[in-house]
Amino acid sequence: MAHPKRKTSKTRRDKRRTHYKAVAPTYVSCPNCGSSVLYHRVCDNCGHYRGQLAIEKEAIA
Repeated sequence: MAHPKRKTSKTRRDKRRTHYKAVAPTYVSCPNCGSSVLYHRVCDNCGHYRGQLAIEKEAIA
């Protein structure tokens, strides 16, 4: 099997790893109730998606 002739430096190793980063999820405010929701998801608070009722939510009294 092939072996490296020289040790890979920390700089070269870190340059290779520049694209390994975590991306924070993007939140938007729900147009119906105003709570924060992930893109392309039904709102957990009111049950609306793109201005239409998707899930019937029970009112807590």
